[in-house]
Amino acid sequence: MPSFSASGNGPAAGLDRRAELSEFLRNRRARLRPSDVGLADYGRRRRVPGLRREELAQVAGVSVSYYTQLEQGNSANVSVEVLDSIARALQLTETEHAYLTHLAKPTRQRASRPSPRTQRLRPAIQQLLDTMTDVPAYVNGFRMDILGWNRSAAALFGNWAGLPPEERNWGRLIYLSPAMRDLFIDWERKAGAIAGILRMHAGSHPEDPQLASLVGELSVRSEEFRQFWAAHEVRRKRHGALRFNHPLVGELTLSYETFPLPDDPDQALITYHAEPGSESATALRLLASWGTDATTTVG
Repeated sequence: MPSFSASGNGPAAGLDRRAELSEFLRNRRARLRPSDVGLADYGRRRRVPGLRREELAQVAGVSVSYYTQLEQGNSANVSVEVLDSIARALQLTETEHAYLTHLAKPTRQRASRPSPRTQRLRPAIQQLLDTMTDVPAYVNGFRMDILGWNRSAAALFGNWAGLPPEERNWGRLIYLSPAMRDLFIDWERKAGAIAGILRMHAGSHPEDPQLASLVGELSVRSEEFRQFWAAHEVRRKRHGALRFNHPLVGELTLSYETFPLPDDPDQALITYHAEPGSESATALRLLASWGTDATTTVG
C-alpha cells in the first residue's frame, strides 16, 4: 500500500515523501547483484536479495552511515552531487533519477510553483484540439486527468463527455473500467505505464491531496494497481505504439507522441496516428469520420 502523510485536510493529505524515498531506494538496491556493479560475490549466501547497503555505499563513494540515513528517508542535507552518485550506482534511468531527486530535494524542484488543486485547459488549446479532425488527441494533467479532447479521441476511446469529471482520469479508466480492458490489447502494459506515470507525478507533487486520494482509491479498489505500485516503476509518457481492439473497426496499431505544454509543464498534449497506407490508417479514418457517433460503442 502507498504511504500517506496526514494533516488537517484528512487522512490522505499527501504521499509520505520520506517513506516513498526509503522504499524506492531499498527496491532499487534489491534489484542489483554485486556482479552488476563490478563487485565480487564470492558465492556467499545472502539473507536478503540484492546489494547490501555497504556495497552500494562503496560503489557510490559515500559512507555507509550517510547512505543509511538517506535510505531511512532523511535527505535534509543530501547534495545533488551525492544523489547523482547514488543514481549511477543504482543504475537508474533518467526518469528514475529525476524521481529520486524530486523525493530527496523537493524544495529545489517545486519552490517556484506549488501544486494546483484544479487544473484547467486554456480555451486556445481546446480550439487546437478541435482543428485536429483526423488525429485522436487529448490533454492530460499531472493527476492523469483528461482535461480536453477532440472528436477523434472520443471515437477511439469512448464517450468521455458522458462521464463525470472525476471519472475522466486514466487511472480510474484503466483499472476500473471493463471497456478499457477490452479496448487495449496489451492492457497490462498500459496499466503498468499508468502506475509508473502516476508514481513519477507523485514524486513531483508529494503534498497534493487529490493525487494521494487517487492513489489510495486505486490501491483499495484494484489488486492489479497494488501490484504495479509495489514494483516502484517510474515512467514518463513520451512516445511509442499501442494496439487496440475497437468494437467498430477491429484491431489497429497506433503510434503516440507526447508534447508538454510550454506554459504548464504539468499538462501534456498526446496525439495518435497510424502508419500511412496501413489497415490501421483506414480504420482510423473511419473512426474520425464517425466522430461522436462511434462513442456509444466504447465506454
